[in-house]
Amino acid sequence: MSSDSAPAGSPKLSALYDGWGAYQRLLLEAVVPLTPDQLALRAAPGLRSAGEIAGHIISARVVWFHEVMGEGHESLAHMRAWDQPGAPVLNAAELEMGFEHTWSVIADALDRWTTDDLSAEFERRGERLSRQEIIWHVLEHDLHHGGEISLTLDIRGLRAPDM
Repeated sequence: MSSDSAPAGSPKLSALYDGWGAYQRLLLEAVVPLTPDQLALRAAPGLRSAGEIAGHIISARVVWFHEVMGEGHESLAHMRAWDQPGAPVLNAAELEMGFEHTWSVIADALDRWTTDDLSAEFERRGERLSRQEIIWHVLEHDLHHGGEISLTLDIRGLRAPDM
């Protein structure tokens, strides 16, 4: 389903999504130094904590890249539950590991896939989605929820990287 080498004129997706890796680094800069109390901060009652948001980002990456598109090792599967009710409270080291492992899967895939691979289709819940739609969804999901982490930290007086 994916290319091992790019045909002439078919750029690898890593060249098109280069900024995503920089955003991954910003997410790590925001989350890794946080204490358990800081990870528990919420922008408002009833909203996810900074740590829960981070777990949600990681879980979504697992769903779309691993479950739907079949990328990565089965060892990612346990991270799927990181945003479910009753999920364990995760510390910064666990979140760092989740971000690093899921990013490794994404970066590897983007480095293998070319623009010719964007039309590949996958099914989720009875809906057919192209690889292009899935990649965009995960990227915009990272951006949206990373912004939530930044806002949560900022309104609590903690400096967050400029995301």
